[in-house]
Parts: sequence; C-alpha cells; structure tokens
Amino acid sequence: MAAKPSTKERAWVLFDRIVADAAPEGQYVSPWATAADGTLRYEPDYATLERLLGVPLHLAADTQSGVPALALDVWCAYELRRAGFDEDAVWPRASHPRILPGPVARLLDKGALPTALQAELRNRLIKKGNVKNVTGSSASILGKNYLKQVDVIMTDWQTGPEVLISTKRMDSSYGKNAPNRIEESYGDAKNLRLRHPMAALGFAFGLRTDVFAKEPATAEWLLDLLAKLGREDDAYHATCVILFEYGTDEPPPPDSGQDDEDRGVTAGLVPSPDDVNDEPLVIPESEVTLELAQLPPVRIDHRRTPANLSPAAFLATMVERVLDATPVNLHKNARDRRKQPPPPPGGTPL
Repeated sequence: MAAKPSTKERAWVLFDRIVADAAPEGQYVSPWATAADGTLRYEPDYATLERLLGVPLHLAADTQSGVPALALDVWCAYELRRAGFDEDAVWPRASHPRILPGPVARLLDKGALPTALQAELRNRLIKKGNVKNVTGSSASILGKNYLKQVDVIMTDWQTGPEVLISTKRMDSSYGKNAPNRIEESYGDAKNLRLRHPMAALGFAFGLRTDVFAKEPATAEWLLDLLAKLGREDDAYHATCVILFEYGTDEPPPPDSGQDDEDRGVTAGLVPSPDDVNDEPLVIPESEVTLELAQLPPVRIDHRRTPANLSPAAFLATMVERVLDATPVNLHKNARDRRKQPPPPPGGTPL
C-alpha cells in the first residue's frame, strides 16, 4: 500500500499549478513597468501571491511542515524568474526536482547528450525522487562558520551564489515567537554575508494583519527591527514585510513555536525526510482544479505596508544588486527586461 502523501507533497502540486497558471508554457510576464511620469518601477504579481498563501490554509498545514513559509519561497522564486533570471539557476525550481545544479540541468538541453541517454537521464532526474548529492528538496549553503538552509537561492558554479533569500512567516503567537525569529535571522545574515559578500542577501517576513489588533506593540517592534535589519552594513541588503489577512473563521496554521528548519538536516548530520527516492505526487488535473477553487481568500494589505519594507522595493533591490555586481554579458534576459519595460497606457517606452 502506498504511503499517504505528506502535506508538503500535496502543497507542491497546488503551488505548481498556481505558478503554471501565472506563467503559461513557462512564459513569465516582465515585472518592470514604466509609470506615467517616466520612472521605472517593479510591479510584483500579488494576485499569484494571494493564491499561494491560500494553499497552507486549505491544507491546514502546521508550521513544522514547512508549507506556510514555502508559499513565500515559491513566490520569491517565481518573481526572480519573472525578472528574467535563468529558471534552472533559481531554486526552488518550478518543477521537480526543486534543486538541480546548473551543469546537470544543461545536460538535459537538446543535443547535449545522445537522445536515448538523455531520455534516461531525464527520467532519473525528473520523474524519480531526489538523487543523493545531486538533486534535493531544499538547499543548504556554507556560511562563515556553519551550513545554513536558504529558502530561495540563485546560483551557478561559474558565479557562486548570487541571490540568497530567507523567509519567515507568523500567523499567531506573535509576542512569544517574534524575538526568536528576529534573532535567528540576524545571526543567519551575519553567517551568510561574511562568506558571500557579493551575493544579494534578503529577508522576507510574512505577517498576518491581526497582529495590529491583538498585539500592536509587537507589530511596531517587528516592523522597526525588520527595517533595521536592512540597514546593517554586514547583514541583509534588503528586507520586506508581506502583510496578509484572511477570514476570522479560518484558523491559522498550528504554530509549535519552533522554526520550520531542521538544523540537524541543514548541518548534514541527519538525512532529510523529503529526499526520498519515490515518484513525485501525481493528482488528476480535475482534482487539482477543484482544490484550487476551494482555496480560502487571502488579501495583501498594501495600506499598512511601510514603503521601505514593501515587496516591490525589496525585489527591485535584489534584482538590481545582482545586475550591478555582474558584467553586462551575464543575465542578458534580466537586463533586457529591465531596460525595455512595457510602456504606460498611451505612453512611449523609456
């Protein structure tokens, strides 16, 4: 008898369909736009984010499952692909396996290998479970002193890591857990920045808006610390807060108070339960469509989002930092998208 699929396996099926709906046939809409006054701005796809945030609620996924924060990871990776970066270099990928080294991915390009051998390799890497020491479900990277699981990464062997984004999410128990999340994030930033000073290092924090009514002092403290984390010379280059709200009749994900990262797995001391050699979960398209129709509504609160912590400013900073830190012959697609954004209605392009 097949084992019952985990909450994370079920979530990935829904996440993948949401991203596929937003980027049909892998065609990502550029996030850059020209305002009426001629200024360039980054426009995140908040509609897709709202759908992704509904998945953990629909599945009643607890924090230790990793699914609530995974919704943020999927969205950040999706936005980097919208910006024009290499799909295989951005992890988690939009399909299984989530972590696939660039040189291995290029072996799957047409003509890289004899047809039969390429088909066999594709079947092993994509249709099967993770291959030990080749593919994976999550990525850990060595900082100054210890390995750290990083939620969203863009990397290649030629460049090393270019984007490192950590995500956290809180839906409840704010005063109890907020100090731990901030302290962990500050230490992780130092660890990563000291070994990878050229990488764009970012922190995205998801926060349910009922914190403003239940614990306003905690909300004020969190927003202040998040802003300060983005101003340290040796910490994050950019930080953001994603304020979201959903119905009061929708219970928040059960919160154990523990971080969803298994530090033993990250350090390489114990194997990850996600890295199993099983077939990725397959659910009939009709069932996926039905489940997505049942997602609880989630809304992003732009009004209470501080301008210096907006996701738009955060993503623009991350993209621009990568482009500024690399020669012009790298990331051509991302450069072209930023250079030639769609014109405003009735206007002309820059």
